[in-house]
Amino acid sequence: MENSDIIIKAMNKAGKPLKGAEIAELSGLSKPIVDKTLKELQKTGKIVSPVRCYYETKK
Repeated sequence: MENSDIIIKAMNKAGKPLKGAEIAELSGLSKPIVDKTLKELQKTGKIVSPVRCYYETKK
């Protein structure tokens, strides 16, 4: 499973906007990897940031 899939799964399970550190904790990935992957996911439109520093999957 790719990092992006792991992150999206963790975000969907939480069901609310999360900070990068919370995503790292839930996914088991390191914070730098989560931060890098979040940027990539935002560029592709798979996630959005409803509030600064919080992320959620696009609905």
